[in-house]
Amino acid sequence: MADEINRTPPKTQAALLEVMQERQVTLGGKTTPLPEPFFVLATQVSIEQEGTYPLPEAQQDRFMLSIRMDYLNEAQEVEVVRASTGAGEVSLDKVISGADLLEIARTVQAVRLPEASASTLSTWSAPAGRRSSRRPTL
Repeated sequence: MADEINRTPPKTQAALLEVMQERQVTLGGKTTPLPEPFFVLATQVSIEQEGTYPLPEAQQDRFMLSIRMDYLNEAQEVEVVRASTGAGEVSLDKVISGADLLEIARTVQAVRLPEASASTLSTWSAPAGRRSSRRPTL
């Protein structure tokens, strides 16, 4: 989890991108591969705020999803504060192993996708600048 990645200097952003691209982390000259599977969650703050370093488009393309969120209204903010304070008991149960998840991913990758489906999925997921007039309404 990387919070406010556009507040970090470019060297730190490069380290995060190494993790994402190379599936390894380098610290003090020692490189360590990451266990599979892994994923990265990252947040950015509004680019209008002081002290931000915009991510180049080539780096933004490495993220599968980009979700824009507006600021919370006062009632929502109060709810977040209430939900995130106090000692609460959390119980998590493992539902799948990493090895099983990787096997499912390999099975999905082996499925042949019809051309029409590939075209539709590409249209849905294309960046706004590349979308065509045949974009479906979701």
